[in-house]
Amino acid sequence: MAFQLLSASAATALLIIISIFVMRHLRTSQTLQAAKKPDHPDLTSSSPEPTMLSKSLASALPDSVIFPHDAAAFKQSMNSYWAQQECEVIPACVVRPRDVQQLCTAVTILKREYDERGKQAGEEKAEGLFAIRSGGHSPVSGAASIKGGVVIDLGLFCEVTPSEDGSSVAIGAGAKWMNVSKVLDEKGLAVVGGRNSAVGVGGLTLGGGLSFFSPRFGLVCSNILSYELVLASGSITTASALTNPDLWRALKGGSNNFGIVTRFAARSFPSTKIWSGFLYMPASQAAKVLAAFHECVNRADSSDPSITYDNHAAGPVACFSYIQKLGVQAIALNLVYTKLPENEKKWPACWRTSSFGSLWRLWSTCKVRTLTSATDEMNALNPPDRRQVFATTTIKNDPATLAAAHAAYCDAIASIRRVNVKGLVWTLVLQPLLPDWVRKGDANPLGLLDCTHEPLVIVSFTINWAERRDDEFIKTTTRRAVERIDAVAAANQTGHRFRYLNYCAEWQRPFEGYGEESWRFLQGVSRRYDPEGLFQRGCVGGFKLDVVDGEA
Repeated sequence: MAFQLLSASAATALLIIISIFVMRHLRTSQTLQAAKKPDHPDLTSSSPEPTMLSKSLASALPDSVIFPHDAAAFKQSMNSYWAQQECEVIPACVVRPRDVQQLCTAVTILKREYDERGKQAGEEKAEGLFAIRSGGHSPVSGAASIKGGVVIDLGLFCEVTPSEDGSSVAIGAGAKWMNVSKVLDEKGLAVVGGRNSAVGVGGLTLGGGLSFFSPRFGLVCSNILSYELVLASGSITTASALTNPDLWRALKGGSNNFGIVTRFAARSFPSTKIWSGFLYMPASQAAKVLAAFHECVNRADSSDPSITYDNHAAGPVACFSYIQKLGVQAIALNLVYTKLPENEKKWPACWRTSSFGSLWRLWSTCKVRTLTSATDEMNALNPPDRRQVFATTTIKNDPATLAAAHAAYCDAIASIRRVNVKGLVWTLVLQPLLPDWVRKGDANPLGLLDCTHEPLVIVSFTINWAERRDDEFIKTTTRRAVERIDAVAAANQTGHRFRYLNYCAEWQRPFEGYGEESWRFLQGVSRRYDPEGLFQRGCVGGFKLDVVDGEA
């Protein structure tokens, strides 16, 4: 590399040096910032007084309820969210059940309060009593927190227990994917799970779930054998293919609308180390990356029998980032191969012979590593303690529409530059969703089987920044970018109704994208297992099913 720099023109050398600095900034600067925790207000003075509800919970569960005046424990709980906005929503108390019986007690008390408030309100229903936190990785304010209410923290439900024959793993709903992979790496096993080590098992799995292993086995939700959950009645039940099969299917993408899941039984399979990493490129490579992405996704979905696709190849995931502090753009491309390559020093053949193999890049982190290492690398690009926003849409794998998505990302940068949002990283992410993936594993209510006959691309924005004053500007700018992409896709007839729930912004309605039949199915299951609507109205956060009382 040094000899290449010396032989290049001064301008080219300078460009390369700057680009390398930008890429290193992407990988390291946010991690350094995360080490400095933001200053929070004095929680003991800014928090609400204990309510009768929180006192009832504390009386029944004296060792499991944390109040703001328990300063150290309460601050630790508030700081455990990924997005800074969630840390600022202060509840009256946090309930941290030690076992499922304690959770049943908490739900029974919450349901009693919900019913009492409903009687007092007459026809109006009680709303906003509690929130549920699994990993706390959502960027939506109030997704797993509630101002002045009760947070049910599942952090102690973190078991990871493989079965004796290695065919399944019991996973607590409060575990994070790093907890899962660390246990399974040692046993030579894996599950169809999350790609970011810090993401919670509960939220990702109940929202559908994309995985490095989706090309082989399907979505995360389609590989869950059974669920243990606490219903609105305070009772414990199991949902599987043989027991409560309607509830089992509804939980495969239906989010937190039916009860509080405490444990998942996930299919497991033998797994070695994998090959994974990022290619880092300057923004000047954008057109070539888009073309390679389109070609690769089409190749993976080809019906041509002469084209064979290796389903150990996961991705590609293409990330285009603008870094406000440096005023520059960069590209990071994630490639994964979920089987140990024959030659560990060479790229797997499927990626070496793809269009990505010939792209010019500044450097690559691709290598053989554990699954834990691969998910840690994904997490390092966007660590906690930053303000965060997601938003998403879905398009067909059409070159013109892909280019329009990238143009919407680029054009938004002009308005962002004028405002000078402190600490901003503005990122567009493209990743495939193939018909073959959604056909694998168990059936789910996402509605994709009925409407997916060609490769799709999930388009998402993930944005982080430093200061609260910029919140509304970033949300508005992001929404306009997504709506612009949707408008182009509608004009080109290359849009798609599906919206991946785990990437949705608070203004989006993912269940509409499941299709009317699936949506009505989920509403029916909600009425069957939660007839008074505790998890529709009493539980905030997540995306609700808009269940109408008395509807058939």
